[in-house]
Amino acid sequence: MDKTILETERLLLREMGDKDFPALCRMLQDPAVMYAYEHAFSDEEAWEWLRRQQERYARDGIGLWAAVEKSSGKMVGQCGLTWQDRGQGDLVMEVGYLLEKAVWHRGYATEAAQACRNYAFQKLGQREVFSIIRDNNLPSQEVARRNGMEIRGQFIKHYYGIDMPHLIFSVRRKAEDEEFLH
Repeated sequence: MDKTILETERLLLREMGDKDFPALCRMLQDPAVMYAYEHAFSDEEAWEWLRRQQERYARDGIGLWAAVEKSSGKMVGQCGLTWQDRGQGDLVMEVGYLLEKAVWHRGYATEAAQACRNYAFQKLGQREVFSIIRDNNLPSQEVARRNGMEIRGQFIKHYYGIDMPHLIFSVRRKAEDEEFLH
């Protein structure tokens, strides 16, 4: 049985299993989806990605989860929470999202990202959550803004032999949410 973590109006967010590999490849092997990474993934890289998420579920209780469209039962993307280095040597909880091109511009990324932000605040007690986004990834930056985030800094990630400027977005838990948690 798949472990469902979150439910939104139109999506279920659940842990990914090996059976999700073909759906995962629809995203990770699509150059249009992976443009901010500068390459589409090989099968080996896609398996490494899936195994990394499964390790995160076991170790951290979080990771990128399968975003499953309720109406079709189809995995259409990933969204979740991971620990990421923001370029200062410290780890922060990041809301990450990646959807297959066929469902872009439907609001799924924002819907899932907001649910993950709320989960981080309400269930995990985080005071601030981040999204670390490549400077040329304007659609993801817009999702971060719709998630209440503002730019807090920037840094260069060296990945795939390329220096990639990234923006650090974050949103802080509101004071009224503090009362809700106590």
